[in-house]
Amino acid sequence: MQPLTRSVDVIMKRIPLSSRWASERWQPVAVELAPPPPGFVHATAVPGTHPCVADGEDRWRCRGFEIELHPSEAEGYFLNLTSPEARIFVMWRMFDHGEAPARPVILTVSYNQAGRYMDGGEQVDNVPMLPAIADWMRPFIAEHYKPEPRRKARRNDPFADDAARNVR
Repeated sequence: MQPLTRSVDVIMKRIPLSSRWASERWQPVAVELAPPPPGFVHATAVPGTHPCVADGEDRWRCRGFEIELHPSEAEGYFLNLTSPEARIFVMWRMFDHGEAPARPVILTVSYNQAGRYMDGGEQVDNVPMLPAIADWMRPFIAEHYKPEPRRKARRNDPFADDAARNVR
C-alpha cells in the first residue's frame, strides 16, 4: 500500500547563546503546510539536501518535506492524537555544507517512530501539530488502528498449585 503523504515546510531557528562552549543553539520551531517545490522528487532526496532559505535573520525555511502515514505506525499516530497536545517530531542534524548548518532530515507524527530515532541517538525535537494535519490524520487512524484486545492477567501465585491439590 502506498503511504498517504502531506507536503510541509520546516522552520528552523538559530538561538544565540552567551556561553564559552557554544555560540548558538538550533531548534525547529514550526511545521507549515506547503506545496512541494517544482521539480522536487521526495524519493531521491538525500538527507541534508532539502533547500533551505533564510526566512528572517535567525530563521530558515526548509522546503520539500513530507509527512507520511503508514498503516504499520497507526498505533503511534493514535497515541499522538490522543495525547493532551499533538506534536510533529522533527529529526534534524548539523551539516558542514549548504545554507543552514542545522537542517531537518525526517518528520514523523508517530510517537513510536520518534522514540526509535531517539533510542538510536538522533536529535529529535517536537513542534505543535497544526489542526489541519490532525484532521487529515483522523480518517487514516480510524481505518487502520485496531487496539489489541485486553487479556486477562495471570498472576504469579506460587501456592496456586498447592491450593488446587488440597481441594480434592
